Amino acid sequence: MTRPDPHPPETPATRFLRQHQLAFSTHLYTYEDHGGTKVSSRELNVPEHAVVKTLVMEDESRHPLIVLMHGDRKVSTKELARQTSHKQISPCDPAVAQRHTGYLVGGTSPFGTRKQLPIFMERSILDLSLIYINGGKRGFLVGVHPHDILRVLKPTLVNVALE
Repeated sequence: MTRPDPHPPETPATRFLRQHQLAFSTHLYTYEDHGGTKVSSRELNVPEHAVVKTLVMEDESRHPLIVLMHGDRKVSTKELARQTSHKQISPCDPAVAQRHTGYLVGGTSPFGTRKQLPIFMERSILDLSLIYINGGKRGFLVGVHPHDILRVLKPTLVNVALE
């Protein structure tokens, strides 16, 4: 395990945040394969509920979409399909997700994606004063206010979280 570079990287996500004049903090940590939000919340010493995952999914026509979800929750794809008037929604293959977003899985950010994708955000994320979300590189989160995400990304709010 290597220690992360103490200087935050410049990524398409950080460029997007600056371009849209969003206030954000940078948080580097030692990335662990398949560690997910459990590792990042532990490393940053923040509740896993405040670490938001950027999940790339696709509908029945293989059109990609992004779901923003609390780190300690799963997405009910059945409920997401129902709330978005789709027949089916399923996780995207990692290589396909990378082609759509320009980011490696584990480093996917909703900011500065290669293609503009529809974004769905779990409504309860707005109840938090600050969230930690991927900054476009594995082992790199940015702290942002959820209402700024609402203002800039204009996600559709959904209630699809599973414990």
